Amino acid sequence: MERLSKIPKLCPFLPLVFLLVMVSCKQQENPNISSEQLLPQIEASLEELVSVWYPKTIDTINGGFWSDFDYKWDKKGDQDKMLVSQARHIWTASELALYSKDGTYQEIAAHGYRFLRDEMWDSENGGFHTLLGIDGDSLEVLSTGKSTYANSFAIYGLAKYYQVSKDTYALDLAKKTFYWLEEHAHDSVYGGYFDVLQQDGSWMLDITENDKNYDNFIRKDWKDQNSSIHLLESFTALYGVWPDSLLKKRLEEILLLIRDTIITDKGYLTLHLERDWTPVSLRDSSETYRKEHFYLDHVSFGHDVETAFLMLEASHILGRKNDSLTAQKAKKMVDHALEWGWDEQNGGFYDGGYYWDPSGKRSIENRAKVWWAEAEALNSLLLMAQLHPEEKHYETLFEKQWQYIDSYLIDHEHGGWYPEGLDTDAEAKKAAKAQVWKVNYHTIRSLINVITMLKGDFELTKNGQ
Repeated sequence: MERLSKIPKLCPFLPLVFLLVMVSCKQQENPNISSEQLLPQIEASLEELVSVWYPKTIDTINGGFWSDFDYKWDKKGDQDKMLVSQARHIWTASELALYSKDGTYQEIAAHGYRFLRDEMWDSENGGFHTLLGIDGDSLEVLSTGKSTYANSFAIYGLAKYYQVSKDTYALDLAKKTFYWLEEHAHDSVYGGYFDVLQQDGSWMLDITENDKNYDNFIRKDWKDQNSSIHLLESFTALYGVWPDSLLKKRLEEILLLIRDTIITDKGYLTLHLERDWTPVSLRDSSETYRKEHFYLDHVSFGHDVETAFLMLEASHILGRKNDSLTAQKAKKMVDHALEWGWDEQNGGFYDGGYYWDPSGKRSIENRAKVWWAEAEALNSLLLMAQLHPEEKHYETLFEKQWQYIDSYLIDHEHGGWYPEGLDTDAEAKKAAKAQVWKVNYHTIRSLINVITMLKGDFELTKNGQ
């Protein structure tokens, strides 16, 4: 692993310090800097972000990646191995290998792949374990059930790793995971997938008591937008390297369920739904109960702008020419989030709002500006700007979103992104830079996509929908 300690720069043609100074001077001279002129700054930011994550997070003792770092990037915490974050590292390192054409990132991805293959696959029941803990010199299973959401990220990382490595064993493992979900999580009656499963993959519809301390037991009978959009994401990646007929059928199924059922007429995602896709609403619950269970029912602006991109990506990989309905729905989601969840003063999207009645009464319930949502917004705003060049406000908003991220989310002293914008939480400056739910795939994917778009090489905008 000695080579992994020497991570090359992504932009070797210009010293980073000089580049940052040059861009800073340009901004001072011209406050109305255009999107194209932001390109060097965003490239430099990507380079700086990558260098703080790798090789620091590579766990050469237990395998996979370290999970927990404090605000100064000192390794602190339990260092549990969660499937979602481990798989996201594999995807990110593989994407960096493709983007930079440097094999060192492929080695990092291979390191993560071996850990997923050897330690996280459940050899008894199939599927991947959700969470492992370090117990001395060994690993123990901490999760009490299986998660479709988490297994979807395994597919996502494995498919991307196969794309760069051509390792057929990795592709076989992605296929194996897809078939496991097909057998255990897919609902052949109503379509879609259950997320919360027992350890052997069984559904929990008939279980009334949580006597085995199952994870996410409150959601056991429901389907949800979050696992659905990330199945869309992972099936899109897998179909790009394995155009299988059943996979295509499931990708089309989940795309249409999201577009035509989970997305409301107003243009936002319903977070949770009954098995038959009846929306779950806490509007009639007590204020105390609703606030305690906010995560079950609200309008999530970050998920909405992210899903706009993921739907367009899926439609593109499926070859759905002139898919105007998907394009219209994607645009509507971004517009709805901008109309309600956008901070006109500083930029950035608030975390969540709530519709109170059919007449449209609504409010912002959580004003936090969360790192992953702001990253996804940056990507989707530029995507809208390039798909709809006649609507100039998208480019203006993209530029403002970048300035927001640069001013309030990027830690220019220690590196990385704060978990929340400093304008809504000044204490985020001392919060953990990494934990099992905070990795780097949202941020690095967004920056790579934005750079590629600004260079005119992004598939969704280069070839059109």
